[in-house]
Amino acid sequence: MLHTMCDTLCGRGDAGMVFAKNSDRPVGEVQLAFPFGRRSSVGCTLRTQYLSIGDTGAHAVFLSCPTWLWGAEHGVNEFGVAIGNERVATMHDAMAARPALIGMDLVRLGLERARSAEEALDVMIGLLTTHGQGGIADAAHQEAYDSSFLIADPAQAFVLDTCGADYAAAPFPGGTAISNRLAVGPAWTRASAGLAAGEDFGRFADDATPTTSADVRLAASRRFLSTQGTRGLTPGATAAHLRDHGSGAWGTTPSVCMHGPGRSVTAASLIALLPADLAGGAPLRTYVALGSPCVSVYVPAFPRTASGPPPFITFELSSEAMWRAADALRARVEADPAAAPAIRAVLDPVEEELWSEADEVWARPDRWAEVGSSWGGRALQALRSCAP
Repeated sequence: MLHTMCDTLCGRGDAGMVFAKNSDRPVGEVQLAFPFGRRSSVGCTLRTQYLSIGDTGAHAVFLSCPTWLWGAEHGVNEFGVAIGNERVATMHDAMAARPALIGMDLVRLGLERARSAEEALDVMIGLLTTHGQGGIADAAHQEAYDSSFLIADPAQAFVLDTCGADYAAAPFPGGTAISNRLAVGPAWTRASAGLAAGEDFGRFADDATPTTSADVRLAASRRFLSTQGTRGLTPGATAAHLRDHGSGAWGTTPSVCMHGPGRSVTAASLIALLPADLAGGAPLRTYVALGSPCVSVYVPAFPRTASGPPPFITFELSSEAMWRAADALRARVEADPAAAPAIRAVLDPVEEELWSEADEVWARPDRWAEVGSSWGGRALQALRSCAP
């Protein structure tokens, strides 16, 4: 049984690529959102979760991190590159492997070192080939595992499947979705030396680990992507999908908003709009929900961009107080699913107000701090007002 699960997707919107991920982690594990500035440290030593490696400096990044980890579950950088990872079960015995890089290290390193999705793919493959994978990535259950990655920028996307130091990658220019199973199959365009042309990377999957839950969630995300209109993905539709609980009674079927009491819950969620004209100064827009998105508020944020103005990210997104307020509501609806509509009746108007204000000022960076200074506080107050 996989204790940590996630769902990641991307697709074209009317102004670029929309990237989104629900990060599912062990119950009670805090995951916050942190901005990190550029790092001028070429030639120094960099300490990742378990390894010390050579540093090449870092671009500015906005990362969603379990607080005990150096790496990130997902994030974006100043060049509009976004990456998210998924736990996958493979024939590689990650538990027996020496401590090396873990999936969250690779997410952060790809974002810190790349200016495009393709460059991030190159970086991650190079690190994977050099260092391999190994080390505990789920502290609650003391589990190590391999990862699959979705890597996107405003113009393109790639999926990278891994099994230890083996890999296969394929481009998905229009976007795609991944979940907790290998996804590239035989259609890869880049692969490690051991694969013959056209060989299915799925042969590295651990057949003893069922993928039933991942299959249901992946089908839901692919269906969502396929049913978007001519405008493509929008943040509002994407938020609704990330809150989806599937069909049937609440909590009885696998869904992209994960509720597995005692096992895995959605601990954080991100929607990122990667604009096609980022190099021309267009802002990078993100919406961040701490905790399970079904009982949380997506708070707007404007991370730093290479060619744009100074960023604005409300400090509450890096505060454990907001995460714990949302997690308390997650526990409440798991105990009483009937409470969910009343909670959303309080949270939805606040979220709509924040998004409307962000829409009004997105092209006015001189007003971001003025208008957005209350966003985190208002979201936190709304969450606390729903406490039992």
